Amino acid sequence: MSHVMSPLALPFPELAPIAGATPHVARARYKAWDRCDLTFVALDPGTTVAGVLTQSKCPSPEVEWCRKALVLGEARALVVNAGNSNAFTGNRGRAAVEAIAARAAAHLDCKPSDVFVASTGVIGVPLPIDKAEAGLDAAFSAQPCDWRQVAEAIGTTDTYPKGAATTAIVDGKTVTLVGVIKGSGMIAPDMATMLGFIFTDAAVDAAFLQAALSGANARTFSCITVDGDTSTSDTVLAFATGQAGNSPLTNEDSPGGDAFRAALSDLCHQLAQLVVRDGEGASKLIEISVEGAESDRSAHRIAMSIANSPLVKTAVAGEDANWGRVVMAVGKAGEMAERDRLSIRFGNTQVASNGLAVEGYDEAPVAAHLKGNEVTIGVDLGLGEGRATVWTCDLTHGYISINADYRS
Repeated sequence: MSHVMSPLALPFPELAPIAGATPHVARARYKAWDRCDLTFVALDPGTTVAGVLTQSKCPSPEVEWCRKALVLGEARALVVNAGNSNAFTGNRGRAAVEAIAARAAAHLDCKPSDVFVASTGVIGVPLPIDKAEAGLDAAFSAQPCDWRQVAEAIGTTDTYPKGAATTAIVDGKTVTLVGVIKGSGMIAPDMATMLGFIFTDAAVDAAFLQAALSGANARTFSCITVDGDTSTSDTVLAFATGQAGNSPLTNEDSPGGDAFRAALSDLCHQLAQLVVRDGEGASKLIEISVEGAESDRSAHRIAMSIANSPLVKTAVAGEDANWGRVVMAVGKAGEMAERDRLSIRFGNTQVASNGLAVEGYDEAPVAAHLKGNEVTIGVDLGLGEGRATVWTCDLTHGYISINADYRS
């Protein structure tokens, strides 16, 4: 993790152990650093899995491996490598993933397809198989660790470890959900340079777990952006160990099915916010709400156009209520908009209405709002019922420094 912590960082919460999921961390030394960079989580038999993966057309071999394994819906292990993303590495990259899965499967006496693998870090360098295997062996013999150590081991340019928890009552039993996530830059839907791992002791059929995770993703991870760049490796996986003793959730109508879905959504929302708060160089969290669009999808595209605009993001960094830049970003989104129906607010102050500046609006509350570290921008297109909310951060000199010096 970098040394200067994001001013928007939140403290790491107390995360309960999850029965049936046993985490270990070790040093594979993928980079010249003195820290744990390999995570191995052993999962009890009967664990189900769901996932959402990058839509990049140049995915890492890890993403391709997970995509195939997810179809089977069963998991016995998770292995996460930090410091080397193994992306754009051809057959050598694929061989590394196969070697990792084979070694973990031999250790647990399960199928290689029961092992899920994710990697994050520099693109274009094949993952060294010897280091991966030695790191795995060290993890196998290491004492179990806590979720904070996992959150620290999966990070790369993150400035603080990220985790969240929630509970739900399902079939009369309290089930626990915990999650850890990493991500700081190259964050954009769909999803982000983001690896997120969720563990629950609930018993959930793989198909329902997938439906619940996909639904949650659409409102959370796919609604955050730091810089508009989609990574090659984005992966969020959810594992359900079934140790809570509830009768398995098979659909929305199962007792507690709606409660579980709501808890998973809440957890994803917390995790997504933690990633934006660590946006590279960020000093402000920005929430952009669009309403009055012709559809929710249209509202989402307009909101992302605003969120990804360097001109909007630098205006917020400079605490300048330049609403003309918001108009620009609405206009370039390629979605239905009518200039003379457009209204814009910063915080609770309307600054433009029906295509014109609000005459004599008070700039003092707007200036005060922009000085804070959480900024809201609202847009009403005045066309229909479509709405969306997305989150981003401002763009400062820090973003350039971090990314110009990344490989060194």
